[in-house]
Amino acid sequence: MLELSGGKEGNWRMGYAGDTFNTLWAIRGLIPPAIPADYVSAFGDDPFSKQQRDFFAQHGIGTAASPVIPGRRPGLYAITLDGAERSFTYWRADSAARLLANDRDALGKSLQGRELIYFSGITLAILEHSARATLVAALRQAREAGSRIAFDPNYRPRLWTSPEQARMAFDDALSACDIALPTFPDEAALYGDAGPQETLERMKKAGVREVVVKNGSEPTLLSAEGKDISIPALHVEKPVDTTGAGDSFNGAYLAARLEGNTPEDAARRAHRVAATVIQVYGALAPFEVLREAFQRA
Repeated sequence: MLELSGGKEGNWRMGYAGDTFNTLWAIRGLIPPAIPADYVSAFGDDPFSKQQRDFFAQHGIGTAASPVIPGRRPGLYAITLDGAERSFTYWRADSAARLLANDRDALGKSLQGRELIYFSGITLAILEHSARATLVAALRQAREAGSRIAFDPNYRPRLWTSPEQARMAFDDALSACDIALPTFPDEAALYGDAGPQETLERMKKAGVREVVVKNGSEPTLLSAEGKDISIPALHVEKPVDTTGAGDSFNGAYLAARLEGNTPEDAARRAHRVAATVIQVYGALAPFEVLREAFQRA
């Protein structure tokens, strides 16, 4: 999506962001440049879409076989800050990304041969029901071929017609996943979980082998390799912008797991990266900032 931020006195900065892209940005910045990283979506044919793809390419991010759809354009959102806390206003009714699963062949080609595939509940929410089913089927096929599938439910009530619709979509998605990266307050809002342990147990019962329950500044609860572990978050005295903190945590965690780190070590690195990201403005921290935090964790 296009991101408008820093709108003091009407002077907005335009960038590129969105939950899944923020996560990919962190992964791209933390894995070796020789390893390919692609953002699988659908793109418009307008000048902003071209600029968006050019920005990706400049930072080593491909778009695989993602289609370009005539007449469509990127989604747009604006960030407003109250201290370090942010709120969002969205415009995405005719976003090209809403059609990312309409071309089944292109989607399958984009996902073929991937070591890791990551998607979110927002990915599911912007799709029509049939397209959601197409996406999950493509993920299952990729998983059967050897890809690891990672999912952050990232529940946003305004994107769903009802909580029941979101729960059905998420439950289906979880059954196709190897790694789940939920945020506890979201899970409490949607499922009524009383605590992070309840979220953890529900996802384990769904068959997810590796579960990482984020909880803001509270400890992260991790279940992997037959044990449950609580990993303390890092306290930041004066955060300046919490935009993208959870997404960056996800990206750092997945990058560490791709490098062969244990789940526990990956979570500690992810906390360090997330704590660093909230000390800079915007969703996309510079690669060198991400790397420095990741390497000293």
